[in-house]
Amino acid sequence: MAGSWWAKAQAGGMLLALLGWVSSCVTTFLPLWKSLNLDLNELEVWTMGLWQVCIAQEEGVVECRAHGSFLALPPDLRISRLLMCLSNGLGLLGGLLAAPGLEGWRPCEDKPALKRRLLLAGGVAFGAAGMATLAPVSWVAYNTVLDFWDDTIPDIVPRWEFGEATFLGWFAGAFLAAGGLLLACSARPTRTPTPPAPACHQPPTAWALARGHHPHPKNADLVI
Repeated sequence: MAGSWWAKAQAGGMLLALLGWVSSCVTTFLPLWKSLNLDLNELEVWTMGLWQVCIAQEEGVVECRAHGSFLALPPDLRISRLLMCLSNGLGLLGGLLAAPGLEGWRPCEDKPALKRRLLLAGGVAFGAAGMATLAPVSWVAYNTVLDFWDDTIPDIVPRWEFGEATFLGWFAGAFLAAGGLLLACSARPTRTPTPPAPACHQPPTAWALARGHHPHPKNADLVI
């Protein structure tokens, strides 16, 4: 019963972590981190991501253009690029490490200590990937809120707002962190059973002989 619980917890953690990793990869390349509606031209919607800026028109035509230079980007977008790529790499590493440590993985069944270490390492990698996803998404969202409520900017200037990728990134980071924590907590401790100590057969003492305990006839010569 306990073994099935461990297996279910590991499967649930792996599913959450993989779902978060896929969502994080989609968030990285999705050009929907910020959105902008122009009052002068309501037929166009501008969206911005880490890699490109897109313009969606009412006819359904979407035109995207990559950012000109990495150094020309704002600091939050530059660091967000690096952190999101790091998160994707850590998520892949976590999956490769945690998969052999699962209960149903046959090649490592004879090495329980190794399975436990791999599962712990995979859980830690997934947790770090979750933090690396939540940090840039939250930073970009924080700067977006500051710019939106900045009193020094005239009211006629359009303001950037949250895009769909921001919410997807929050869910991705939460899934990665929760999956990594569940995997790390479901690593079963290795217990090596200690063999029982051999029984010691000693010849009867003089106190036992005095109380009337006589040795077996086969061992009488040992007493004499």
